[in-house]
Amino acid sequence: MKGYLRPYIGKLVFIWLVALLGIGASIALPLIGKEVIDGPVAHGDQGALLPLGLLALGVGVLEALLTFLRRWAQVGPVLGLETRIRDDLYRHLQRLPMAFHNEWQSGQLLSRATTDLSAIRRFLGFGMLFLVMNILQLTTVTIVLLNMYWPLGLLVAGSAVPIVVVSLRFEKRYILISRRVQDEQGDLATLVEESAIGIRTIKAFGRRHHVFDSFDDSALKVYGTSMEKVRHSARFFTFLEVIPNFTLALVLLLGALAVGGGDLSLGTLVAFTTLMLQLVWPIASLGYILAMSQEAMTAADRVMEVMDTVPEIQDGADTAREPRGHLRFEGVEYRFPGAESPVLDDLWLEVRPGETVAVVGATGSGKTTLTSLVPRLLDPTGGRVTIDGHDVRELELGSLRQIVATAFEEPTLFSMSVRENLTLGHLDSSEEELDAAIRTAQAQFVYDLPWGLDTRIGEQGMSLSGGQRQRLALARAVLSKPRILVLDDTLSALDVETEALVEEALRRVLRDATGIVVAHRASTVLLADKVALLRGGTITHVGTHHELLEAVPEYRELLAQDADLDPSEGALR
Repeated sequence: MKGYLRPYIGKLVFIWLVALLGIGASIALPLIGKEVIDGPVAHGDQGALLPLGLLALGVGVLEALLTFLRRWAQVGPVLGLETRIRDDLYRHLQRLPMAFHNEWQSGQLLSRATTDLSAIRRFLGFGMLFLVMNILQLTTVTIVLLNMYWPLGLLVAGSAVPIVVVSLRFEKRYILISRRVQDEQGDLATLVEESAIGIRTIKAFGRRHHVFDSFDDSALKVYGTSMEKVRHSARFFTFLEVIPNFTLALVLLLGALAVGGGDLSLGTLVAFTTLMLQLVWPIASLGYILAMSQEAMTAADRVMEVMDTVPEIQDGADTAREPRGHLRFEGVEYRFPGAESPVLDDLWLEVRPGETVAVVGATGSGKTTLTSLVPRLLDPTGGRVTIDGHDVRELELGSLRQIVATAFEEPTLFSMSVRENLTLGHLDSSEEELDAAIRTAQAQFVYDLPWGLDTRIGEQGMSLSGGQRQRLALARAVLSKPRILVLDDTLSALDVETEALVEEALRRVLRDATGIVVAHRASTVLLADKVALLRGGTITHVGTHHELLEAVPEYRELLAQDADLDPSEGALR
């Protein structure tokens, strides 16, 4: 966090200086009052009363102005700091690989970007400043009190001992409870997000009460831990209220006896008690500030937990110039972290420029993992993937992902307009290019939406059918005009008639690009120049569709599951 504070050092020094002057002004007022009581009031000197009164008024106005100036000056740095951390956190999340996002709950990441950063901002904007101010005020006032009348000063200083001891015990316990609350809030946020995204499934299966019970259990868990945190805080805060008030009562009692015995002047006692009252708020607020500091420290640990994660997929240094799209998988292995056996093992495959290869395999054979290696959503744990002879790990990620475009079986659409969703991969697209991509994907339905391309679709595109979402994802991939187009079973949700129209348009697109098509349907296989059969984590056969139909029984069985194939004839109807 030190690096984030560096740009604001100048402003922070100014804020501290103003705060110190404000403390000085607040201490000066009781001392002026002492002089008023022991001087003009005690001696009936009306002439000396006015200057001291005006001095007290001036110091009071100065203190008010310094307080306003401090609060005005601290807003910018605090909000700026929170914004910088949030931007860096989001930027870092974008750099982290899919393996990281698969392991982390989205609600935990969301709570770090919102709740945790708010806790850090509150402490930096209020807690840290007042923690230092209160310590300075306590120290300075205690020294002044010792100089004014040391017996009562020792009493005030001695009252700090039990406060320090109890504060240390409170801090250790509070750290643990605070972390539990924040983690449980992240789990609760995950439940809310998943319920919102999966609301159709929940309603379709009539599981509303079951989902609510799960949410209620998590909410009660947060409630229970929060109540434990409140009870722990309440005991500590009560103790902090009792000690200064009890000390003040003793000061008034002993001070009155000292005035009666002539050991202490009335003005000194009034100033002493006034200064003593200035210690009540710093001591009473100590609990709130310590609680705030522990929440901020826990929040900072949770944020840095993400920020300290080193991306496994690092940006390369090379830039592909005039890419041709010659793609090769050379002895590729991929093993998920902690898995005993690899998903892909010693996989070899070559796709020449302008050539399209259909990858066919049983469910769970690793087809999606294979396609994820091309744009480096995953990196192979062995072997390498090359484009035009360059290992993809040596290419800049921005350059690589301009060459490669992917359309997934489960398309992701964002809560923005159709136009914005389509142009994510190519922001400078013209209306003609946009229309061509829409027609290629047979997504002309967008023109019938209430506001056409400017219609805002719901989160995850839930207002659209599965086939419509797939066609928009396909149009987005086509619009980027990639040298390598990866289609991960992108046509699975289309009806037969629409699929035939999309395939006809895709043939024209694939003439100018290198293509990898994950296929489950026999009709989709015909888009490809050749077919690669994926089995046991490796490519076992490569050939044309008709060659594999005739020579490879497993290939024939896989495609026989599709209604378009007559296995007895070994050909498409």
